[in-house]
Amino acid sequence: MEKWFFINWQAIFIPRISVFELIIRGSLVYLALFSVLRLLPSRQLGTLGITDLLVVVLFAEAAQNAIASNYTSITEGAILVGTVIFWSYLLNWLGYKLPQLQRFLNPPPLLLVKNGRMIERHLQRELITDDELMSKLRQQGVEFLADVMAYMEADGRISIITSDFKTSAVREQKVALKSDLH
Repeated sequence: MEKWFFINWQAIFIPRISVFELIIRGSLVYLALFSVLRLLPSRQLGTLGITDLLVVVLFAEAAQNAIASNYTSITEGAILVGTVIFWSYLLNWLGYKLPQLQRFLNPPPLLLVKNGRMIERHLQRELITDDELMSKLRQQGVEFLADVMAYMEADGRISIITSDFKTSAVREQKVALKSDLH
């Protein structure tokens, strides 16, 4: 009965592991997982699929001991969370300040369809079949590839530019030019 009401405050708040070691562990594991995930293709086309979820869960399980070395105090957990947040913010900030780094952090859009023709090597690189691409295009109201440009964005979504859009954009620019001249 005495154990029910006993609280070991020292175990809750005082880290058993060096704070510096926690920061190094958290940094190394975060950067390693970030690099691995960045190099994987955007296979699911903007959705969180079963395989993506499985990768995240397995990474979390595999990284748990590497990142924390079996931590037990709240302070240790807060230090690890703070380290992950720090690296996430720092990488975003560096990507904003250094455009050449932004290219690694968030890849530029990848052209999948140009003037109605699929670019097979880009589809192969992202492991996208012709049927999968056509399915995504149909979901966005495109039935035929003629006069279509399609890009895979950094988040895996597909952006489509149709000839109708290009024609109306050119028409709007001409109207704007005429009104500027008068």
